[in-house]
Amino acid sequence: MDFDELKPYLRRYVESITKESRGGLYVCPFCGSGTGVHGTGAFSIDRNDPTRWKCFSCERSGDIYDLIGEYENIPERAEQFRRASELYGRNQNQPKTEQPTHTHTHTHTEEPTSLEPYFAECQKRLGETDYHTRRGISEAVAVRFRLGYDPHYKVTGGTEWKALIIPTGENNCTARNTNPINPERYRRKGNSVPLNWQALQTAEKPIYIVEGEIDALSIIEAGGEAIGLGSKSNVKLFTDRYVKKHRPAHALILALDNDEEGQKATEELETRLEELGVSCYRYDPYNGHKDANEALTADRDEFIKAVAQGESMEAEAQEAERRDYMENSALSHMKEFLDKIGESVNTPAQPTGFKKLDAVLDGGLYEGLYILGAVTSLGKTTLALQIADQIAESGRDVLIFSLEMARTELMSKSISRETLIDVLNDPAGDIGNAKTNRGITAGARYEHYSQTERELIIRSMDTYGEYAQHIYIQEGIGNIGTAEIREAIEKHQRITGQAPVVLVDYLQILAPYDVRATDKMNTDKAVLELKRISRDYKIPVIGISSFNRASYKERVTLEAFKESGAIEYGSDVLIGLQFKGAGSKDFNDTEAKRKDPREVELVILKNRNGRTGDTIEYNYYPLFNYFKEEDGQTVTRQRKRY
Repeated sequence: MDFDELKPYLRRYVESITKESRGGLYVCPFCGSGTGVHGTGAFSIDRNDPTRWKCFSCERSGDIYDLIGEYENIPERAEQFRRASELYGRNQNQPKTEQPTHTHTHTHTEEPTSLEPYFAECQKRLGETDYHTRRGISEAVAVRFRLGYDPHYKVTGGTEWKALIIPTGENNCTARNTNPINPERYRRKGNSVPLNWQALQTAEKPIYIVEGEIDALSIIEAGGEAIGLGSKSNVKLFTDRYVKKHRPAHALILALDNDEEGQKATEELETRLEELGVSCYRYDPYNGHKDANEALTADRDEFIKAVAQGESMEAEAQEAERRDYMENSALSHMKEFLDKIGESVNTPAQPTGFKKLDAVLDGGLYEGLYILGAVTSLGKTTLALQIADQIAESGRDVLIFSLEMARTELMSKSISRETLIDVLNDPAGDIGNAKTNRGITAGARYEHYSQTERELIIRSMDTYGEYAQHIYIQEGIGNIGTAEIREAIEKHQRITGQAPVVLVDYLQILAPYDVRATDKMNTDKAVLELKRISRDYKIPVIGISSFNRASYKERVTLEAFKESGAIEYGSDVLIGLQFKGAGSKDFNDTEAKRKDPREVELVILKNRNGRTGDTIEYNYYPLFNYFKEEDGQTVTRQRKRY
C-alpha cells in the first residue's frame, strides 16, 4: 500500500485512541479538550477532507501519519507509514473489514472480527516448528501465552513467512519470521499491545520491562515476571495507556536491550515512570549479552540466578528505606544533638558590630537565614554592607554577591564611610572633609582637594585595606543564582578552610531557577535554597529584599514581604527598616528624608529563636554610607599620620 491508501483510516485510528465528545467532535488525546464539565471537544476530523484532523484548542493538526507520530512518539515519516501499515495494511491473514469511504457525514467503519479462531489454528500447528524451543521457550510457557505457527503468513507484497505467532490481545498479535537470514523479523496485526501487560494488575513481585515479546517470554521462562513493549517506540503508549490506568503494586525493573537505542528508551521510560510516581529501577541481568533471549540461550542457569537477583533488589530497597526512615527518630539523632552542643562551644555567635542589634539577636548572627528588607533608598544595602565590613574587621571572611552594584561601588561606599568615621573621631574634625562615593572615585577632583582631605582619603583606604582581605565580592547581573552561590562557598572553604558569612544583594534579582516560572515562584525557590545553604554549611546567610507595594509613610510589617510567602516562612530572622515615626498620624516622609542624619528604625519582625517586635533607632548618613546606633558610640579608629 502507498501513503495515500492508508490516509482514509484516520477516523478509525482516532476512535482507537480517544472518545467522541459532542457533535462529531472528539476529546483531544494531547491537551484533553472535551473532558471538562460541558464535554465539548475541540478535536475534529475535517468534513470536507476526512483524511485531515485538527484540535482547535492546542492547534495541532495533520493527517493520520502526523497523528500516529505525535501520539506514539514516532518522529520519522517512514516509521509512521510502517506503523500505519501494521495497523491497517491488508494481507490474507487479516479479517476482512469495510473500506473507509470519503463522506461528509460522521460514519463508523465496521470493527474487525476476533482473531481468536486464527490463533487457535496457529496453536494447533505449533508442533510444526521448533523455533520457540531453540530460543529457550518451553512448551509450558508456549501454552500459557498461546504461541502458534503459521507457515504461510502473508506480508505486504504477497511475500510469505514461516512465522511464530505471538498473541498480545483478542485482535492483536506479533508475527516473528523464523527464517534467520531474513532481515525483516517482525510484523504486527492490530494496535500495539504490550505482551502480558495484565501483570501490572496481577503480579505479586517486581515486573521486568523489556523490548521484545520473546525477551519477555525469556524472563518468564527464567522464573520472573515480564512485560514486552513490542518496540522501543512504545514507551509513551505503555506509560500513558497502561501504567496510568493500572498502577503496579510492585516496582518495575527496566531491562531494555543493551544497545544505544535501548538505553535511550530506558531513560525516557524511567523519566515517565518517575513523573507518574511509579517505583522503578534499572537492572541488567544479561551478563554482557544484548537482550534477555540471548542471555537465556547462552547460559540458562546463570540467567535464572540473575533474574532472581534483580527481583530481590526491591526488597533490599524497601529494607534500606525502612532503615532510613527509622533513623529519623529523635533517639537516633541524640549523639548528633550532643555533638552539636559541644561544637557550639567553639562556634559562638558572630557579632554584627552593632551592640544593640547583637543584644536583640542573642549575641549576633548564628547559622540561619537573615532577611533585611526596606523600601527603595532607605539604606538596606548600606546597612548590610556595614555589617559585612564590621564582621570582616573581626577576622571572619564574608562573601558578598552583588547583583546590582559593581565591586568598585561597594568598595567606595566602605571607604566613604571610613572618611566620616575618621572625622567624627577627631575632636577638631570637619565633616565637610568627609567624602562621598563620587568624591572618592572621581579622580579629576583630587587636584582640588586640600592636603588634609587627601590624607583623610589615604587613611581611610588604609583602614579599609586592613580588613578588605576578609571581603570577597562577586558581581553579576542575571548570571548568579543559588547554584553559583553554593559553588562559590564550596570553593572558598576548600581554598581557605574558612566558613564565611554570606551576603546576597538582593533576592529578587538572583538568576531564576526557571525562566518560565513567575517572579514569586523564583523568589520562593531562591529563599528556600538559601535557607538550605545556611543549614548545609552551618553559616549565617544575609539576604536583602525589596518591598513591594510599600510606601515611605507606612510602618513596616510582615505584609511588606507578602509577595513571597517563602521570605516570611523560610527566614529565621526577618528585619525591616523604616523612617522613625512611620505610620503615625503626623508622620511626614518628605521631612524625614530632609533630615541629616536621617532617623531610621530597625524592626525585628520575626526571630525564630528570640524576641520579636524590638525596635532599634539609628542615625543614617546617606551621603557617607554610615549607620550609627542612636546613643551608641562612634566606631573608634587609630588615626594614622602621614
